Amino acid sequence: MADMAKVKTTVDGVVRTVTLNRPEKRNALDREMLGALEAAFSSPAAEERLAVVRAVGGVFCAGLDLKERSARPLGTSPIEAVLHRIEHHPLPVVAVVQGDAIAGGNELALHCDLVIASTTARFGMSLAQIGLAPSWFLAKKLLEVAGPVTTRRILLLGDPLPAQRLYDLGIVSHIADPEDLEDVAEAVIARLADNAPLSLRAMKALLLREMAFRDSIPHADLDRLLEEVRASQDAREGMAARLGRRKPSFTGR
Repeated sequence: MADMAKVKTTVDGVVRTVTLNRPEKRNALDREMLGALEAAFSSPAAEERLAVVRAVGGVFCAGLDLKERSARPLGTSPIEAVLHRIEHHPLPVVAVVQGDAIAGGNELALHCDLVIASTTARFGMSLAQIGLAPSWFLAKKLLEVAGPVTTRRILLLGDPLPAQRLYDLGIVSHIADPEDLEDVAEAVIARLADNAPLSLRAMKALLLREMAFRDSIPHADLDRLLEEVRASQDAREGMAARLGRRKPSFTGR
């Protein structure tokens, strides 16, 4: 694809690589990028064995484009369909995280099967700092990979955690100094590419099914509560403050 594309997809042998390419905006995800990401994880060719998510620039992904999100604060977050598509991709998905992964960028990385991170990267969900809250879908992924204590820290405080901390907790699968990140990533990718393709597909399906019990838990009341948060004055103030690079003034309304 053209170098100007915000999301570039290439297939080299058995490896599909999907690259975020909006470094001037910290790879913040606008609707064009979300559509391209969803399309990039359509049915893989028979010869493929894994997919890799990368990003150009110093930041992996700063989350959803706040200008777009503030213009449409209500309704399901547009990133959910993309994350569902990535999570249910029939082959292993590897995230190579060279820089900060924040909010939707954090969820993007954690919805991949393996996360290979630079020691300089940070992971976080700053929603409480801008008057928002995660949906059921987004929160359950955090609980799955991080456990209840770390999930509370990530969500309630909103401060990013260093990759080393997430590696120590087993949330990030591999970690490397910045100068060694590509070597570590290529070694993991090569190892996956050498594995039996039928085994990879079967194991991915098995793991997904074993975690599917969470989807049957009723949560319509929580969905309504979260919609109230999204529609609140605090949410509008929080997003405006973040865009204006100032401290928000929350009132609880």
